[in-house]
Amino acid sequence: MLHRHPFLSLVTSAYLAFVGWLTLTPQPLDAGDRAFILRVLAALHRRGYVEWLDYDRLEFLANIALFVPIGMFLLLFVGAGGWWIAALGSMAMTAFIETVQHRIPGRFPDDRDLFANTVGALIGIALALLLTLPATLRRRRHRREARATAGDRAP
Repeated sequence: MLHRHPFLSLVTSAYLAFVGWLTLTPQPLDAGDRAFILRVLAALHRRGYVEWLDYDRLEFLANIALFVPIGMFLLLFVGAGGWWIAALGSMAMTAFIETVQHRIPGRFPDDRDLFANTVGALIGIALALLLTLPATLRRRRHRREARATAGDRAP
């Protein structure tokens, strides 16, 4: 599969390396980063924007957003018929990350992250299915027509 889609393979590998760096290295959010994020949220709230959004919700949404591309990439690799393989693969990936984080200094695995990452991947799979639906339907129609034509030629 990788040799048929070299650009997709390159982009996927780069994104997976980024996710690995982000989730599997000891780089906890320091007090300055957290204070900056809280200041930005407070400024948005003062202007009447996203008043429902607090730090915990923002972190949860960021975990979802981080895994949307992973779901999309995995579906593109396995194809629309293998959506369940992409779903299981992304669930296994996030379970691996959360398990390994137990051993990384400064990292704190969280069941909410496991849930958010899985939801993000499932959203990515659904988006990829939607975006590839016309091509999938076109391929199925061509296969049906080819079978019908081959059936007409059979003695």
